[in-house]
Amino acid sequence: AHRDRIAFMRICSGVFTRGMSVLHTRTGKKVKLSQPQQFLAQERNIVENAYPGDIIGLFDPGTFRIGDTLCEGNSGFTFDGVPHFSPEIFARVRAKDAMKYKQFHKGIEQLTEEGAVQYFTSVVPGVDNLILGVVGQLQLEVFEYRLRGEYGVDVEIQPINYEMARWVKGDKKPEELNLIQYGGSLLVRDREERLVVLLENSYAETWANEKNPDVEFVSTSYELD
Repeated sequence: AHRDRIAFMRICSGVFTRGMSVLHTRTGKKVKLSQPQQFLAQERNIVENAYPGDIIGLFDPGTFRIGDTLCEGNSGFTFDGVPHFSPEIFARVRAKDAMKYKQFHKGIEQLTEEGAVQYFTSVVPGVDNLILGVVGQLQLEVFEYRLRGEYGVDVEIQPINYEMARWVKGDKKPEELNLIQYGGSLLVRDREERLVVLLENSYAETWANEKNPDVEFVSTSYELD
C-alpha cells in the first residue's frame, strides 16, 4: 500500500529551525515545517536546526514539487525551476477496474509530482482521456509497476503515434489554433491546464508552425516562464 511521502530539501542559506514558517513561492502560501527529519541508513531523527549544505526530509501531503523554493519572509525569491525533458513516447492509460478510479487518479497525480511521468488531458470538457508522456519506455514500465504495487491499480497502456510535444506560449485559446486540417497533431492540456500540441513527426511540426505564424511553440513547459 502507498504510504506517506517525504520531500527532500537542501538548505542553501541561513539557518533552518524546526517549526519555522516559510513562504512556498510557487503557491504564495505560508507553510509550517514542524516535522523535519534526517536519515542515516535505517534511522530517522527529528532535526532541530539545519545549516547551508544540509539536506532534510519534510512530510509531503502533496504540497511540494521538484524544484520548489521555500524562503523566509515575503521576498518571493525563487530559484530557477528544474526543467522537464520533452517527452518522446506517448500512451493512453486507463484503469482496468473502474471501481478503482479514485486510486488511479491519486497515483497519477502523485507520480507526476515526483517527476516520474507527465500527463495530458483532452481539451474537450468532460472527456476523461489521460495520455502519459515519457522520455523512455522504462518510465512506462516503472509507472505501471508502481501503480500496481503502491496503489493496487492495474492499468492498460496503449501507445499512440506521437513523438513530440510542443507547449503553446502565450494566452491562446484552442479555437485560435489552426490544427484541424492535418491529422498529425493532437491538442491537449498538461496538468497545469496549459495548451500542448502532440505531433507525429517533424513534418507535422513544420506544418503547425507554418499554419500558425503568430504562435510560438516551445519544447518544454520550463520555456514558458
